[in-house]
Amino acid sequence: MHRNPTFARAGGWCVTVFALLLAVGAHAQRASAADRLSHIEPGRIKLGGEIGRRIDVTANNNLLLIKVDQDFLQPFVDRKSKSGYVGLGKLIDSLVSMAVYTHDPRVLDRKKQVVAAVLAAQQPDGYLGQMVPESRVWKLWDTHEMAYLIYGLCSDYRLLGEKPSLEAARKLGDYILAQCKAHPEREFGEGIITTHMATTGLDMALLSLSDASGDPKYRQFCVEDRKLPDWNLPIVCGRWGQVEGHVYAYMDHSLAQTHLNRIQPDAKLPSQLRGTIEFLTKKNGMVITGACGDHECWHDSQQGTMNLGETCASAYLIRAMDDCLRREGESRYGDLMERIVYNTLFAAQSPDGRRIRYYTPFDGPRTYFDGDTYCCPCNYRRIVAELPEFVFYRNDGGLAVNLYTPSTAEVKLGDVSVTIKQETGYPSSGRVVLQLDPSQPAEFPLQLRIPRWCSQAKVAVNGKPVEAPVQQGSFLTIRRTWKAGDRVEMDMAMPWRLVKGRAGQAGRVAVMRGPIVYCLSPARNKAVKGMDLRLITLDTTSIEGPIADASVRPGGTACRVKAWGPGAWYPGAKCNLELTLSEFTDPGGMATYFNVPNPKGEDLVDDELIQGGE
Repeated sequence: MHRNPTFARAGGWCVTVFALLLAVGAHAQRASAADRLSHIEPGRIKLGGEIGRRIDVTANNNLLLIKVDQDFLQPFVDRKSKSGYVGLGKLIDSLVSMAVYTHDPRVLDRKKQVVAAVLAAQQPDGYLGQMVPESRVWKLWDTHEMAYLIYGLCSDYRLLGEKPSLEAARKLGDYILAQCKAHPEREFGEGIITTHMATTGLDMALLSLSDASGDPKYRQFCVEDRKLPDWNLPIVCGRWGQVEGHVYAYMDHSLAQTHLNRIQPDAKLPSQLRGTIEFLTKKNGMVITGACGDHECWHDSQQGTMNLGETCASAYLIRAMDDCLRREGESRYGDLMERIVYNTLFAAQSPDGRRIRYYTPFDGPRTYFDGDTYCCPCNYRRIVAELPEFVFYRNDGGLAVNLYTPSTAEVKLGDVSVTIKQETGYPSSGRVVLQLDPSQPAEFPLQLRIPRWCSQAKVAVNGKPVEAPVQQGSFLTIRRTWKAGDRVEMDMAMPWRLVKGRAGQAGRVAVMRGPIVYCLSPARNKAVKGMDLRLITLDTTSIEGPIADASVRPGGTACRVKAWGPGAWYPGAKCNLELTLSEFTDPGGMATYFNVPNPKGEDLVDDELIQGGE
């Protein structure tokens, strides 16, 4: 179980944070009353396992090591830029969320340092940015930068109660509204790219500002001036024209619509996000690792080379799955979420946490981004800091367990306080033990996500098998009167799967176990040096494993498999390769799909997340 050594030293501010979180949680419950599931306050959750480790290394080896003054703050002091983007608001948002989760005074101090500098840099007219006057608002990417400054400052108020941050956010929001009123003829991005891409983050920022301040004018601006309810751009594949198919911008705008729908219900508002899920799960929009998009834009070719899976898109894809899970309560969104998190998201970061990728391909070499600013590094920090919210949810007066990882959460259910603890080696092992300790005996439902990849799962309470059928691809609901010390044991079988490729990968397979995709790293398999990895053919009967492999993460796994090299006369010829396939997060991974002797063999399976998409 992960333990934060700084928790005990955090002092009185933790008490204040917890009080704030209780109030925030109550507000969130009221605001999202129509949702099937709702978040638990992040400060009441502690995570271990790979999810907890990734949060820790992001905090300690990234957020606390980056050159904040030089790279992030100085441009906003100088205000000499004519174009460009830093991501300062995203940095604030990640620092706030990470401070609340970790209770680490070092993170809180860094957050205070950044926010203080930002407030000092705000101009008398409310402007907060790095641009010279003639480039403000309308030039790329000034409004994008300002939008996330509003959002990050609102997060500082929402989660840490900082009123000066809210006031600064209001001044900046008023500045944007005033500029739009004064120049109705001007267009964001000036026609270079589509308006919704040029203003990525603006609608969500203004909606959040309206929520935090209680002032409806910011929401009204989104509805009446921005026409947010009427935005209905179809999925556009490829990068051309005004870049209409930009994945990150598209999902951000769709999520702003669902946020608005929670405040002003309108049946058409969630339709864009529903169309996105259909494209991903029915029309080849998502690849085997959970990534989507090529060169930042929608694609359906299933090709996975150098520009696959922008990290911003991956972050917003996880948020989209969370949004759908909360609204609809269907477990498939959790299945999709864990595929993205354990593969594409974590592969976008070096194992030590210091470096972050812009793209994460599954075919060919992967490279790290050469800086700490800009959209992808900043959005990575934000989504990793949000991961605690996606493990447990409140549901129908009880609890739902969505992601499996060593963890502890303290949850208020009416008049009862419940501590729930997970012990597991997931995703290396399918065994999960949950212990529930309510402050007094209490009846409530406990829901457990049974993944679609798991055709055999056993669940017992205090050693007795549950009576309800355990069905893959659903939430198993256990309703009973829970007492302190009650234990729920889950055993989810994790057989190896040879998953059929689609579209550009037709006739080939990917190797999976549980939610993990495996890959071939030439650095670990010297025999393939100089080979065209796309021509390797696996002996599908030869997989051995899992074998322990801590080279990428503690408790990680790998497998061994025999194969034929390019041009070999399979299946009669003896396999001339013995390969080790590692988890997709292996930085040296360069091949994920492989040829097989019989591409229609009975031992091959469809991707359960695509097959099950409805």
